[in-house]
Amino acid sequence: MSFLQPSAEQLGTPEAVQIRAADLANWGFPTNYSELFALAPAAYAAWAELNKSIKAGMDPRRYELATLAVAMRRGSTYCSVAHGVQLQSRFYDTETVRRIAADYHDAGLDEADVAIMDFAVKAADGPASITAADVAGLREHGLDDRDVFQVLLAVGARCFFTTVLEGAGAQADPEYLDRLGADTAAALTVGRPIAVS
Repeated sequence: MSFLQPSAEQLGTPEAVQIRAADLANWGFPTNYSELFALAPAAYAAWAELNKSIKAGMDPRRYELATLAVAMRRGSTYCSVAHGVQLQSRFYDTETVRRIAADYHDAGLDEADVAIMDFAVKAADGPASITAADVAGLREHGLDDRDVFQVLLAVGARCFFTTVLEGAGAQADPEYLDRLGADTAAALTVGRPIAVS
């Protein structure tokens, strides 16, 4: 569901069918955003490859935390719930994910993870506001320059995706609500409501 509706012809191209099939394999359902990208499947393929390379260069849990911080800051329910599901299914229990969504400073995360999320939020808000002191702060938590750069890459990729999904009016799929539970989904709803079945 979005403001933009691909035609039947666009949805039927081999590239668009492949995007939906990949989402079905990854999520267990074809997502609303995979339908949206039938309008520009080559752009989706390029973004997916870029995002895959960024994720491969980071600790996967920290990738999800940084991504969630950016998604929430930018008011993207779609990205917030999708990455909340990833955190809940792979790294934390439901209550911890709810607490991270409510206030990650008070969710029992270690100091390095909180610093990464703070840095990601600051970079998403205004990258020119990042200072050498911000980078030094991450180094004090054990990140090297490559680690810091990977966080910035994750921020940049998420800013792109949230802009596209939110600008197109894409709503998060109702399946995310089922997976997260009502309380956690509510905490992760920071913009458009989750679509109803």
